[in-house]
Order: sequence, then C-alpha cells, then structure tokens
Amino acid sequence: LSGQIPLEIGDLVNLRQLSLWGNNLTGEIPSEIGNLTDLSILYLGENQLTGEIPSEIGNLTDLFSLWLNDNQLYGSIPSEIQNLTYLRSLVLRNNNLSGEIPAGIWELYNLENLDLWNNNVSGNLSNVGNLINLNYLNFGASNNLNGEIPSEIGNLTNLMFLDLWGNNLTGEIPSEIGNLVYL
Repeated sequence: LSGQIPLEIGDLVNLRQLSLWGNNLTGEIPSEIGNLTDLSILYLGENQLTGEIPSEIGNLTDLFSLWLNDNQLYGSIPSEIQNLTYLRSLVLRNNNLSGEIPAGIWELYNLENLDLWNNNVSGNLSNVGNLINLNYLNFGASNNLNGEIPSEIGNLTNLMFLDLWGNNLTGEIPSEIGNLVYL
C-alpha cells in the first residue's frame, strides 16, 4: 500500500484492530484516528509516516497495543498517551522523536513492552520501578536519558530484556539488578 492514510479512516468507529504494518504509507497520521475509540490494536509500523504523533491518540482508551515503529515521526511523545491505561505494548522505536519522556508513561502499569530504541528522547528512569509488569524495556541507541539507574529497577522482576546503551546515564549499576532473574 502507498499514499497517505485517508482522513475518512476516522469514520470506521466500530473498528477494533487496524494493521497497516510494513507498507509504503506516507504523510502524517491523521488526527481522525482518535475517533476509533473501540480500537484495541493499532499497527502502523514500518512505513514512511512523518509528522508528530497526534494527541488524539489519547482518545483510544481501549488500546492494548500501539506500534508506530520504523517511521519518520518527530516531535514529542504526546502526554495524552497516559490515557491508554490498558496499554500492554508501546513500540515507538526507530523514529526521530525528541523531548522529555512524558511522566504519564511511568503510570501505564499494564505495560509489558516499552520500546523507544533509536530516538532522541530525554529524561530519567527515576519512576521505571512503577512498571512492574514489564518484560521488555528498550531505551538504547541515540537517546539522551540521564541520571542514575534507580534501585527501583529491581521491582521489574518479570524483565527479560533490558537495553540502555548509548545514553548519558551515570553512577553505578544498582545491586537490585540481581532481582531480575529472568533477564
């Protein structure tokens, strides 16, 4: 598939899953996508999409899985992402996103997969310990996280994958990392 996602996509208000993964789609993600409030899965990864992630994505409160990876999206991650309290998988890897990681991400307690690899986001990991259901955490490559790895990382006892390379983290690796027996 090629071309832009039509604005009329917002008319499909009963749609539950939308997967346009791995195509040649261009242009911006239309804000009308926020009308699809019954969506549980939104896969737009591996396209040529540009622009910012629309704040209307926060209207998709039944969303279970959001994959916007491997596009050319830029700007900040919208703070409205905190409305997606059922979200289990947030994959924004390999875009041009920047700015501070919204504080609300640390309140998405159901997250199992958080992947911001190869963007330019900043912030620290001070509240990562809240995400006790995580099994995959990838903040590596080209991000600008700073500060120390908090001892609360030891709360992530289900974690199987951890990538923090290429950031500006300081200090020692906390001994609580030993709690991550599935790593």
